[in-house]
Order: sequence, then C-alpha cells, then structure tokens
Amino acid sequence: MASIGELACCYAALILHDDGIPITSEKILTLVKAAKLTIDSYWAPLFAKLLEKRSIDDLILSVGSGGGGAAVAVSAAPAAGDGAAAPAAPAAEEKKEEPKEESDDDMGFSLFD
Repeated sequence: MASIGELACCYAALILHDDGIPITSEKILTLVKAAKLTIDSYWAPLFAKLLEKRSIDDLILSVGSGGGGAAVAVSAAPAAGDGAAAPAAPAAEEKKEEPKEESDDDMGFSLFD
C-alpha cells in the first residue's frame, strides 16, 4: 500500500509535468506544503532524482505493461504436532490462448486510408 508521502510526491510530479515545470525536490515540497500535507523528508528528493533521468510520458504510457512477476507459491503452515510437513505443491500455470484479433487488413480498410 502506498504511503501518503509516495502519493503526494507522485501527484505533485504529475502536476509539475502537466504544467511543463521541471521536477525538483523543492517544487515537489512546495506543492505538498500547499496541499497542507506532511511527508517524510526523503520522499521529495527520491522522486526528483528518479524523474530527472526518466521521461514521465514514457512512464505513463508503460503503466500496466511491466514484465510479468514470478509466480509465488503460498504454502500453508504445518499442522501443530504433526512434526513432518508434506512439501507444498507448486502452483500450476495455466496457459490461456487469447483469441486472435482481426486486423484492419481483414476488413478492407485501414486507419490512414
């Protein structure tokens, strides 16, 4: 769960980007203080340093397209007094075939005709 500091800095960075203002820790802190929020001192410099070398437009456009995380198998705690627990079975991955989408070529027109 995101903290207030994370969210405040994230929104401040988006506001600054939307207005075409360079994102610095001082400007993030100014917006956070204007919103009457109190955050830990490390959040604003952390966000400013992260965003000085990254394009916010690229970050916005790549939301949800991140790499797939490793599947995590959750095992139950062994029963009390059992002594030996059976190893947890690994989670089986299901492969679902996605239906093939029709392309514009199949319909006889394209977006730029």
